[in-house]
Amino acid sequence: MGGGRGRGNRSRTQRKHFRDGRENVWKRSKSQASSDSNNTSTDNPTWQPFATQNQAFDEYYKEEGIVPPEEWDTFVEFLRTPLPAAFRINSSSQFCADIRSQLENDFMKSLKAEVTEGGGEVEAIRPLPWYPDNLAWHSNFSRMQLRKNQTLERFHEFLKLENEIGNITRQEAVSMVPPLFLDVSPNHFVLDMCAAPGSKTFQLLEIIYQSTKPGSLPDGMVIANDLDVQRCNLLIHQTKRMCTANLIVTNNEAQHFPGCRAHKNFSKASEIELEPPISQLLFDRVLCDVPCSGDGTLRKAPDLWRKWNSGMGNGLHPLQIQIAMRGLSLLKVGGRMVYSTCSMNPVENEAVVAEILRRCGGSVELVDVSSELPQLVRRPGLRNWKVRDRGIWLSSHKDALKFHRFGILPSMFPSGRRYVAPTDGDHKNENGANVNSEDEPMEDPMISTDDWNEEVSDIPLERCMRIVPHDQNSGAFFIAVLHKLSPLPVIQEKPSRRGNSLTKRDEIQEKLSEQVTECNNGVELNSEDAASEKFSEAASEADLIEKEMDETASVPDPCNTDDENDSEKAKLLVEGETPSGKAVGKRKLQIQGKWKGVDPVIFFKDEAIINSIKAFYGIDESFPFGGHLISRNIDNNHVKRIYYISKSVKDVLELNLLVGQQLKIASVGLKMFERQTSREGTTAPCSFRISSEGLPVILPHITKQILYASPVDFKHLLQYKAIKFMDFVDAEFGEKASKLMMGCSVIVLRDAKTSSEPIQLDASTIAIGCWKGRGSLSVMVTAIDCQELLERLSARMETEKGSSAQENNVEGVELQDMNGIEEAERSYTTKEATND
Repeated sequence: MGGGRGRGNRSRTQRKHFRDGRENVWKRSKSQASSDSNNTSTDNPTWQPFATQNQAFDEYYKEEGIVPPEEWDTFVEFLRTPLPAAFRINSSSQFCADIRSQLENDFMKSLKAEVTEGGGEVEAIRPLPWYPDNLAWHSNFSRMQLRKNQTLERFHEFLKLENEIGNITRQEAVSMVPPLFLDVSPNHFVLDMCAAPGSKTFQLLEIIYQSTKPGSLPDGMVIANDLDVQRCNLLIHQTKRMCTANLIVTNNEAQHFPGCRAHKNFSKASEIELEPPISQLLFDRVLCDVPCSGDGTLRKAPDLWRKWNSGMGNGLHPLQIQIAMRGLSLLKVGGRMVYSTCSMNPVENEAVVAEILRRCGGSVELVDVSSELPQLVRRPGLRNWKVRDRGIWLSSHKDALKFHRFGILPSMFPSGRRYVAPTDGDHKNENGANVNSEDEPMEDPMISTDDWNEEVSDIPLERCMRIVPHDQNSGAFFIAVLHKLSPLPVIQEKPSRRGNSLTKRDEIQEKLSEQVTECNNGVELNSEDAASEKFSEAASEADLIEKEMDETASVPDPCNTDDENDSEKAKLLVEGETPSGKAVGKRKLQIQGKWKGVDPVIFFKDEAIINSIKAFYGIDESFPFGGHLISRNIDNNHVKRIYYISKSVKDVLELNLLVGQQLKIASVGLKMFERQTSREGTTAPCSFRISSEGLPVILPHITKQILYASPVDFKHLLQYKAIKFMDFVDAEFGEKASKLMMGCSVIVLRDAKTSSEPIQLDASTIAIGCWKGRGSLSVMVTAIDCQELLERLSARMETEKGSSAQENNVEGVELQDMNGIEEAERSYTTKEATND
């Protein structure tokens, strides 16, 4: 997934150490821990703990007034202690209620005595009071404590297993806050602009999937974007646990994220005449969690103490504005955007919010969300602050010019006012600054001297919120909620300076080149004039660039010839048919191969394979297949995986193809079918099996190759992985299994009290994929999934057993059934031992 980094291969992104993910360096490696356990501090005098103090940090935040002076010692004390673990239950998981019940009724009680603080007993784990429905939890254990004794080890293994399965997500508590203020609905199109590592994306998908019935998909979708390829891989790994068909992962620059605008005349200029389902990529909600200096994560990344300096925030300020403005330009009117950072620095927070509100000129408002999540302790945003640059405090842009700090932008200050030095009849100093007879930059005559001394923003920045560590034993975070009231202001196009001899295409390309060059110059910290001038037009300029990109994509290319290979690629991408005679002299749709190292996204149209799948599994017509299947391989004969996409994702992919594939797609779709490559698999009537990820979606629509197993036989399949037909406890089930066609089959768990088939499927239904061989049935589920299902099945059986006994107050029929299952298990185990 390497390759293109945007326009002209010129990247204006944050420096590498801002892009890289930070591991929790409080955690020592096993080798280091072993070494430390065998050596005392006297034996190993060279080992030093991380320094958890920084004089520049203390001076900076004391001056900015992030917390009152009387709270400073407590604030720093919390910053110097490791961050407690937190995790969130996946609300869309079929085991959500089971896991929450296990935490409330098992772990809360069993771990209660394990943590003491100051001699008094405290809760070992507790639900976060501000997170809805007890779905987010806080732990008072450190990682080392989790390995201390058997009780904690059981809890630790529980966390690891459920996290890997996707039933829970281990996530910093304050990181869970921004998605909650987005107010997402299941029908919303959501953009996560800087999404890696993906915990917030996962959270957004959970909300999208709320109230979705089995076998159906929500109308909304999420596009999760991240520029850095390695972090994008982490994002893909994280979100794959969700098993969703409503997600696209992209690898574009956030500040240049494409709007994919299809013009009305596009179909006429395109060789493939399709009416796009949507004409432009706009979003109901945008999460703008921008790259930042990250000093809010000091508790989990103490190495930042020695790296921190005020210039980190100053350097990222321009990029943060660009990304936020791009997010607002992609937001629908009436939509909501959340701007957030894990930094405490007002230059990265309030200054950015104030600047984008000034540029939007009343088309965007800062929302007061003080009444939302009332149990979340937060502090209002600041309205005045200073800028520090190389040891000097600057109160206004006038000070920046006075001390020749030309990389310090007006937008970094509370008022955002630019100090204008006179240009006529004045001398210049050796640094090129205009000076008067007193060798100081000239003041703007429209602004009094007193106004420059101490700036206070006239924007209601107190509506922003800052979360600090000592308020609720967490990390630090900044959040601002923005509401788009009307379209953003549009700037006038600059008059063309080119002669009439240039073609329209040449004019567009040259103008686009100039626009991109100007934007690139704008973020250089040593180009203050260019930066402040260009940033003030960022939103409308981004729209103009996007517009001209779309126009360029639709202009006929006189250099194109009727190339057979390109024509073949275009037909494969869209409809599987070559539009003969229409490719000459027109710009062809390119496959995603133009993004180096990224597999193309192909709409899968092989009717022979699709019909064989539908016939083999008896998939009813109510399940939408047409246009919902994709692959990442042009050659249908070598397609190993077929992915399923929702209608919303399908619409976006079709639009992306029509506008020349501006989205660099790294991952898309839910893996639904996989080709069987074994010798037995190649001889089966259908060469594709149903994947575990896709089974819940397609399960209600399967009418063939499906059986309903009793709890005992289902449990045996999970335990022993393969069972001969004659060895099933339920002989009738074994006979039915032997009569299935060779190939993939689906086994559904039925209730012990239910004998009728088929059963009513709901969100709690458990089903697995199996392979029906010549003499046995074998599970096609990973070992970790088998382990999880066995634990959940055992827990349910214990619950049913207990409730049966309580209801009847005697061992009635239901209790006898459960005892019968246990007896059958003992019998089967004895039989297996005899056979061995």
